[in-house]
Amino acid sequence: MSQISSEIGRQIRIFRKKRHMTLDDLSQRICKSKSTISKYEKGEIPVDIETLYEIAQALQIHVEQLLCCLPGRATLSETKDSPAFFAGCSQFYSYLFDGRNNQLTRCVFDVLSETSDSAYKIMMYMNFKDFDDYRTCENTYWGYIEHYDALTHIQLTNQDTPIEKASVQILASYLDADTKWGLWNGFSSRPMMPIAMKMLFSKTRLHEDAALAQKLKVSREDIRLLKLYNMLSVL
Repeated sequence: MSQISSEIGRQIRIFRKKRHMTLDDLSQRICKSKSTISKYEKGEIPVDIETLYEIAQALQIHVEQLLCCLPGRATLSETKDSPAFFAGCSQFYSYLFDGRNNQLTRCVFDVLSETSDSAYKIMMYMNFKDFDDYRTCENTYWGYIEHYDALTHIQLTNQDTPIEKASVQILASYLDADTKWGLWNGFSSRPMMPIAMKMLFSKTRLHEDAALAQKLKVSREDIRLLKLYNMLSVL
């Protein structure tokens, strides 16, 4: 079996299980036998491109999520007009602190493809246990990252709950740094309410400790500025 077929089959199985679908369920939706799908998942036979799209549609995911990730990411351009912080990245990370469960939440962003000179399609994987298996996560978002003169904007939709949308604004991304602050805001379905949170972006994985968690929590200075401006701001 090839490494690519094995990886694609593994992804099919992960998302099938995540959707609580049996082999029989998937076989009926794409009109393939149960044994054929089992062979797909084990990497014993390759999946043709039309069937791959049918499987993605049956699992209600984007086809890119089934592709082998080894050659599968695009790279943000490194031209003079691109933000220095993201230039050359095909993958980056972010962290936030969720007070609902009192836990630090980690995210991985994969850059999938370029859609225009300043926009790229991305997938975001949120709240996973293991970086080596980050696509097995609690929430998967898809969307776009766009760059403007002084702002990087990320627009996202939850793959599993389309009503749950989010956006992130990152100031001064044209200036390079190890990390950048962003403001995550959107509509959460757990519980159903609008939210806004601090999100820290990094080109490398950060050490997850109490100091990082403290940085991500709303500080006294954040509260002072909130009262002063009557709005939540992240600088």
